[in-house]
Amino acid sequence: MTDLSSPDSERRNFIFIATGAFAFGGAVMAAWPLVDQMNPAGDTRASSSLDVDISKLEAGSEIRVLIGGLPWFIRRRTDAEIAAARSVNVERLRDPETDEARLRPKPDGTLNPHILITSGICTHLGCVPLGPNQGNVGAYGGWYCPCHGSQYDISGRIREGPAPLNLPVPDYVYVTDDLVTISI
Repeated sequence: MTDLSSPDSERRNFIFIATGAFAFGGAVMAAWPLVDQMNPAGDTRASSSLDVDISKLEAGSEIRVLIGGLPWFIRRRTDAEIAAARSVNVERLRDPETDEARLRPKPDGTLNPHILITSGICTHLGCVPLGPNQGNVGAYGGWYCPCHGSQYDISGRIREGPAPLNLPVPDYVYVTDDLVTISI
């Protein structure tokens, strides 16, 4: 029977622990480049956000921007459009969401109901819907997908057609009252 407290066994235990720790550290160092290469490149990260000046956007108009190769709608809604969006019985919607839930707060914590930012991709099969300023807006005054007839209201909520979900709202932050940073 060996004595586990003998100097030889203590030295052997130290060597085992030190060797294991060194091997583990080496494995982590060898694995880090393999894991890190799966992160997006710097130019890709840079193209996944956009600063948009909304000061020149007139009431009742929208602009479309590409972020990461995907279309996004930025609309300055009129008071009548906001009233129409808020008057909807949310319980009757396929994807129930209030108009206020689709907005992001300004730095002071208040909501700006005039600015609505949504994805420009129909949630059915990925077509780009036509907007309120492009003619056919459907029965709800919002966006109409010409591919299969999905109709969204002025808040980007699905009202009719095969689309299962509302137009997604991206993460966006008001840098100032006139500058919004959209990140996807």
